[in-house]
Amino acid sequence: DLNKASVFFGLVLGVIITASTNSLINWLQPKDKKKDSTDRDANSNKRNEEIADGIVGLIGNTPLMRIKSLSEATGCEILAKAEFLNPGGSPKDRVALNIINFAEERGLIRPNSGCTIFEGTSGSTGVSIAMISRAKGYNAWIVMPDDQAEEKYVLMEKLGATVEKVRPASIIDKQQFVNLAKSRAKEFGKSYIDKRGDENEEYEIINGNSVEGKVGFFADQFENLSNNEAHFQGTGPEIYRQTGGKIDAFVSGAGTGGTIAGVSRYLKPLIPNLKVFLVDPPGSGLYNKIKHNVMYSPLEAEGTRRRHQVDTVVEGVGLNRATENFNLSIGLIDDAILVTDEEAVAMARYLVREEGLFVGSSSAVNCVGCVR
Repeated sequence: DLNKASVFFGLVLGVIITASTNSLINWLQPKDKKKDSTDRDANSNKRNEEIADGIVGLIGNTPLMRIKSLSEATGCEILAKAEFLNPGGSPKDRVALNIINFAEERGLIRPNSGCTIFEGTSGSTGVSIAMISRAKGYNAWIVMPDDQAEEKYVLMEKLGATVEKVRPASIIDKQQFVNLAKSRAKEFGKSYIDKRGDENEEYEIINGNSVEGKVGFFADQFENLSNNEAHFQGTGPEIYRQTGGKIDAFVSGAGTGGTIAGVSRYLKPLIPNLKVFLVDPPGSGLYNKIKHNVMYSPLEAEGTRRRHQVDTVVEGVGLNRATENFNLSIGLIDDAILVTDEEAVAMARYLVREEGLFVGSSSAVNCVGCVR
C-alpha cells in the first residue's frame, strides 16, 4: 500500500550506456572506519577540483540523482548513482583503472613499453580499458561476443583497441571470449594474469614466448578482486557520504559481481539494517543462487535448454557461474528479483518519456528492481 509506505531510500547502480557533511559522517562512522575513509578521500579523484589530472582524473565521485517520477509514483525516495558521468560512460571505468593501477604498483606492467592489456568483455569494460590504456601508454586487445551493440565495437576501435569478435559460447569452451582473451595474452609473450588483486596472493605467471620483452596482461575482470575493491574503496564510500548513511536498500544487477560485492562489503557494516537486492535478467543463474543456493536457470531444464542460456536483450548483467568477485557478496545479499525483458524495455521507455533519461538495459533492470 503506497499510502502507508514509509520513506525508503533505494539506490540504483548500473551502466547507462545507450546514449548509455564530511565531518558529520566521520563522527557517525565507527572508529575503525574513520581512518580508512579519510585515507580513501585523500587519495580519491575530486570532481569539484578546478582541473582534473587527465581523463583518469574524471573517474569516480559521480553524483546521486533523484528519479522524480519513480519516487513520486512509489512514495519512496529512489536515487540513482550517475555512473554515466564517468568518461567511459559506465562504472567499469573504476574497475579498469584499479586493475591497471594495481598491476603497475606490483611492477607487472609498465607504460610506454609495448605492454598490451587483454580482456574478455561484453563491452563496457572494453570501452574503459581501451580509453585508459590509451591515456596511460598501453595497447588494448578486447575479445567480445559478436551479438553486442555495434556502437561498442566502433567506440573501442576509435580508441585504438584491437577488437576481436567471437560467437557466444559457454565458459567451458576454449573459444569463449574470456578464455580466448586469456590465451591471446599467453600467446603475446611473457604474460601475467593477476588472479586476485590481493597483495597476499601470488600471481599466476605464464611464460610464453617473449616478444622483445613486451608483456601481455590479462585483466580478468571476472576473477580479479581489484574489481570489487574499486567499489569498496570508491563507490561505497561515495554513496555513504552522499546519503549521510541514510539508506534502506541498495539495488544492483551483477555481471562480474564486482559492484554489488564491493558496495555491499562497505555499506553493510556501517548500516546494519541495510537490505541488498540483486536484480537479474532472464536466463541468468544468479537469481536462483541467491534464492535457492543453486546456480540454475529454468532455461537449463531438460528439453528446454537453449544454445545461449542467457537469452535476453539485457546486456552487461546476468551470468551462469559464480565469479570470485560475486562470491564475496554471498551472505550480504538479502534477496533477489527477476526482471523480464518486457519490464526492462518498458522501464527504459518510461524513463525517456518521464525523465529525459536515455538509459541502457542494465540501468532499466535496476530501476524495475527498485520499484518492485
